[in-house]
Amino acid sequence: MNYEIIVKVIWDTEAKVWVAQSDNIQGLITEAETMETLIQKLKIMIPELLEANSMMDQDFKRCIPFHIFGKRSETIDMAA
Repeated sequence: MNYEIIVKVIWDTEAKVWVAQSDNIQGLITEAETMETLIQKLKIMIPELLEANSMMDQDFKRCIPFHIFGKRSETIDMAA
């Protein structure tokens, strides 16, 4: 199986967490307060979900690459 695992990450300003989801892996959605914590969670979840969704391939037994694309928006309060 030769495809890219794409994880989309956005910053939820209200909850103050990074939220990750993927169209490539059914059931992949998680959140964490820091990007580093989120990546560690993804390293656990991705192999588990690949196995659960019968997507585990021989190529993945050695290494599972994934790509994170993030978005964070901020505002500047000029009245402050």
